[in-house]
Amino acid sequence: MAYFIGIVLVIITLIIIGLILRKRVYDVVDRYEAWKMDIMGRNIASQLGRIKTLNLSGETQDKFESWKERWEHILTKELPDIEEHLFDAEEAADKYRFSKAKKTLNNVEEILQTIEANIEKLLAEVDMLLESEEQSRKEMDTLNPKIKAMKKALSQNRYQYGKAERYFDNQLDTLQEKTLVYEQSTEAGDYMEAKQIVDELTIEIHELEEQFDAFPYYYKKCKHELPAQLDQLFSGLKEMKDEGYHVEHLAFEKEIRTYQERLASTVEAMEKGETKEVEATMEEMEERIKEMYELLEKEALAKSYLDTQVPSYQQAVADMNQAFLDTKSEVEQLKKAYYFEDGDMERYMALEKSIGKLTVELEELSEKLTNDKASHSELRNLVEDGYIQLEEMKENHEAFKIRIRNLRKDELEAKEKLTEMRNQLYDIQRKLKKSNVPGIPTFIWNSMETASEKNNRVIKTLEKQPLDMAEVQKALSDAATAVEQVAEQTDMMLEQAYLTEQVIQYANRYRSQYPLLAAKLAESERLFRAYEYELSLEQAAKAIEEIEPGALKRIEEYQLTAN
Repeated sequence: MAYFIGIVLVIITLIIIGLILRKRVYDVVDRYEAWKMDIMGRNIASQLGRIKTLNLSGETQDKFESWKERWEHILTKELPDIEEHLFDAEEAADKYRFSKAKKTLNNVEEILQTIEANIEKLLAEVDMLLESEEQSRKEMDTLNPKIKAMKKALSQNRYQYGKAERYFDNQLDTLQEKTLVYEQSTEAGDYMEAKQIVDELTIEIHELEEQFDAFPYYYKKCKHELPAQLDQLFSGLKEMKDEGYHVEHLAFEKEIRTYQERLASTVEAMEKGETKEVEATMEEMEERIKEMYELLEKEALAKSYLDTQVPSYQQAVADMNQAFLDTKSEVEQLKKAYYFEDGDMERYMALEKSIGKLTVELEELSEKLTNDKASHSELRNLVEDGYIQLEEMKENHEAFKIRIRNLRKDELEAKEKLTEMRNQLYDIQRKLKKSNVPGIPTFIWNSMETASEKNNRVIKTLEKQPLDMAEVQKALSDAATAVEQVAEQTDMMLEQAYLTEQVIQYANRYRSQYPLLAAKLAESERLFRAYEYELSLEQAAKAIEEIEPGALKRIEEYQLTAN
């Protein structure tokens, strides 16, 4: 029994599933049926009817017949076929042959989509034809007046175009002929061909307009203005040459002739309608003419500069030469008395070489001024550079003159310094004689003897011929050091001696009370009488400090105050 019930339930389930699937097929059939009816209800014929406003002949007639046949084929063949396919799908669903029904419906959907694409393409072609006709008509409404305007302007201003008038006439006639071809195409219903003609006309008229508008300016420039400028430049160049300007090296005459020939060729080409390279040629010539004038102006300024500056420059070089000759004579005399260092002689020889070189350059400049081998601008640069060199030479010459004058000055200063040091030694000796010290230590006398010997060394170097000031300065420095050392040693020795006396005198108050102190003071006095003032001071100071700490400092302060 349970087995029977299970079978029944399965059968019922299968029946329900079959009903559901059949219902889905019916729904799709209904949707495709509605889609088909929608297509059939579209007013495509009225859309095609818009073409009847155009000339139904030629290409337009062919397109209209093609679109009409395509639509009729959809209505009479393709849509009825869809009805049969939908019926087959329903019949397959009734027999539960759902796979076949689905395949049939998929085929129907593809057919409907193809029909939609064909209708869309058909309507797009219709719109494109109508839009092309409208756009072409509007563009022609603007192009025709442009052609007429150019014809009128050419007729009224023929002198501005010269022989190129024929070229522009021919071009305008050709364009006008194309407008007639356009009209013929539209009358024949060939609107796409007419659109192509309009597109070509638009480009050609725009290009011709630009050429037509620019031509008078370029023609006037190349025919009259630039040739006049070149003639004027050529005339000015000849005048400058006659007035003595060095302009041959510029080779402007040949360049001007070349430009005149190019202008003649350019004008001839323009009269034939060839204007592509005109603007570049014109700009090149104008820029070059401007450069030529600038170079000639520079040459004129340079000549004026040379006329005024060369005489003063020649005089400046002559003055420099004479000044150096005076210095040279002075050097020859000084070399007998003084030794010149290598660095000084190198500077002297470099100065002589520079002046010689500048003199040669001045001679070359004078020669170039009399011929046309160099431009005035180049010669001006030479003069300006020469002035810079002259200033540098004057500075170097003045520095050298100061240097050689310092030889005598240094000699006098060395002699004055030597006298000062000898007087200083005499003062030290007098100071020692006046001092009340028992005697003078041997090292002081030795130092004084050394200082005297070094002073004598200075005297000997000053007596040499030629005089070597470097050697003099070295001997002078050694002597000054020796004298300074003697002075310092003498002052220190006397200070120690005087301080020792003060310490001993101060310590005598404790001598009777402190036998050890008395013994040390006796030793200090012995050293004092033996001229050992430094050791004597140490002995006495140590002795008093042991009895009275800080006593030495108070004695020193008292001595400083007393002095």
